[in-house]
Amino acid sequence: MTKESRTDIKLLAFDLGAESGRAMVGHFDGSHIQLEQVHRFANGPVRVGGSLYTDALYIWDQMQNGLQKAAAQYGKNLVSVGVDTWGVDFALLDGRNNLLGNPHHYRDHRTDGMIELACSIVPQDEIYSQTGNQFMQFNTLFQLYSLVRNDPNILLTAGSLLMLPDLFHFWLCGERANEYSVATTSQCYDQQKKDWAWDLIGQLGIPAGIFQPVIQPGQKIGSLHTWLANAAGCPQLTVVVPASHDTGSAVTAVPVSGPDFMYISSGTWSLVGVELDQPCITAQSLAYNLTNEGNPGGRTRFLKVVPGMWLLQQSRNEWARAGRNYSYEELTNLAASAPACGSMVDITAPEFIDPGDMPARIRSFCQETRQPIPQTDGEVARCILESLAYQYRSLLEDFELVLGKCLTVVHIIGGGSKNDLLNQITSNCVNRPVIAGPVEATAIGNLLMQALGLGYLSTVKEIRQVIRSSFQPVIFEPHHSLQWEEGYQRYRQLSRLLRRR
Repeated sequence: MTKESRTDIKLLAFDLGAESGRAMVGHFDGSHIQLEQVHRFANGPVRVGGSLYTDALYIWDQMQNGLQKAAAQYGKNLVSVGVDTWGVDFALLDGRNNLLGNPHHYRDHRTDGMIELACSIVPQDEIYSQTGNQFMQFNTLFQLYSLVRNDPNILLTAGSLLMLPDLFHFWLCGERANEYSVATTSQCYDQQKKDWAWDLIGQLGIPAGIFQPVIQPGQKIGSLHTWLANAAGCPQLTVVVPASHDTGSAVTAVPVSGPDFMYISSGTWSLVGVELDQPCITAQSLAYNLTNEGNPGGRTRFLKVVPGMWLLQQSRNEWARAGRNYSYEELTNLAASAPACGSMVDITAPEFIDPGDMPARIRSFCQETRQPIPQTDGEVARCILESLAYQYRSLLEDFELVLGKCLTVVHIIGGGSKNDLLNQITSNCVNRPVIAGPVEATAIGNLLMQALGLGYLSTVKEIRQVIRSSFQPVIFEPHHSLQWEEGYQRYRQLSRLLRRR
């Protein structure tokens, strides 16, 4: 296409995260992109009795509101739409494509103990040799196995399984498919054969017929339903599937030009990893519980999933219930005023998984591990941020060991990249430059994969060039002192102690 034919393209991304969902319009001229948020809504799990659900119908209703708002501003200038969400969660449809109940949320406890039960049938190393995925009890595989054991009738009724972004793409245009980047988060996908892990699925008694064909990011799968376009007042937009796992879209938007970098997609979760030409599935990567997930251009996200801003989010909620309504900026300022290199926690410890009174749990953890107990809200926030940074350095060392190479720079993208204090602490801890931004990496990656699918761009390399031209990152240089080195060594000792608990 010519430069002129690319002028002023309007693309629409639905970026659905654990705390909120957004409708984002991308204004793309062929070499630069600008973002505009046209709709935002709160999002979170819903508890009914002892179960936790994702309210898919509420999200869908808000997506229609976002579509209407985008159409009211840009009408016929809109050309495409795509959706990204978090991974592992899914919906089941019956044979007539009706939703079989609200999808369960990954934090639901129905998967407690399922890793051990599944691995008693298929050994852990066999599961890993096929899927290459980090073992987490909320993975799709273990959610499905919990249904095999406890609710087999719903699987017998199901006609299809759609991961969450696949569900919303289906509702947008009527085409059922499983997109590659999110399918590879499920631990049901064979990384070697590039297909569903049929043997594993069969061994665990999961019906094979519910899985859909796997399609690549950037594929056009249809046009907006006529009724939906008419209701929103927009054209029948082309539905282009991005890397529909939000981390897949975010990593696509890392503004790198060379290899040997580590990325941190920082939000409720921190997804910390490197980009590889092919999966790394070895005994050593299994020992470190590292995951392989698919990305555009045949690339692999080789990473570890750890809690990110989750502890701070939950602490903020607890303080709000006590009448102290902090913004994240205010919390960061309080943390900056607290002493450096103080108490620390293992952010991956089981006591920090569930929602609840996180400050009380942090204090209890510090008391149990014979550390000074954080007293003020700022000290608790500082403890969280420093613990995150120590975890990042530990992971960087793991990746360097497994891959046998030095990672020279760290890119932090996503909402957490706005936290300058965490960025500087991370740079200090890892003794590497930290490049922060873009903040809206997930939405940007979604939008530019749509542009690629429409033919305006050809490669991920071109996508990253657009991002470098459009956004100015912030660079943090390390101030690596003996104080930070001693703090990290205390963290390592704490980790070894906890493994013996």
